[in-house]
Amino acid sequence: MCGRLFFMLLAQWAMVELGQNERRGRDRARLSLTPRDRRNGDMTTTALDDVSTDDDRASGTGTIGSGRGYALLLVITGALGLLAAWVITLDKFELLKDPNYKPACSLNPIVSCGNVMQSKQAEVFGFPNPLAGLVCFGVVIGIGMALLAGGRFRRWYWLGLNIGTLLGTVFCMWLMSQSLYEINSLCLWCTLTWMVTILMFWYTTVHNLKHGIIPAPAGLRRAVLEFHWVVPVLWYGVIALLILTKWWSYWSTLI
Repeated sequence: MCGRLFFMLLAQWAMVELGQNERRGRDRARLSLTPRDRRNGDMTTTALDDVSTDDDRASGTGTIGSGRGYALLLVITGALGLLAAWVITLDKFELLKDPNYKPACSLNPIVSCGNVMQSKQAEVFGFPNPLAGLVCFGVVIGIGMALLAGGRFRRWYWLGLNIGTLLGTVFCMWLMSQSLYEINSLCLWCTLTWMVTILMFWYTTVHNLKHGIIPAPAGLRRAVLEFHWVVPVLWYGVIALLILTKWWSYWSTLI
């Protein structure tokens, strides 16, 4: 519960930053109107319609940056994912040296990281999955730091990031299904990677919709920006419900 609350607050804070950028863009759009436009009430140009910024127009490079909130979200979620991947990697090495080793996060028959690490699903690509996480989450941190430093990227780069986070999310959801219905054990560190990957994917999608990188009707873009929190909250809620119902017979004994 505390973990879900933390990620909800993190997502809300990030979008406050996006909202501030939105208002600044709207103010610039108003200031760019001629006196005649103001008298005629021509306010059709909004921050949603004009997806370029002053820097975009001045440089003519077609590059797009991001707000501080989104950049920090990438850094924080990337760091949490990297931490999880690092801990799982260390425990995996210990298990390779000693099959009887018990990871610290193996708390009971249900929450058992050891069972998950020793499963065939833990080495989908022929090597331990967390090794891929060390690379991917490191890349995300690097992108976030670059954005904090004022970095700007072309459309293909943003689309690549969106596709990468989408593939990561699909992989995490597959691992979740395997954990719940095949391995029948839950790894807390793995759960952390699911949560941060979902946030990365969703708010990268929100960013790309906001800046017109992903074409979408204006109404859809406004709805996504206004109710951005709905998707991650529902997503986390479904995951929590699946975990709760899967092992309800065990959880009920703890009440």
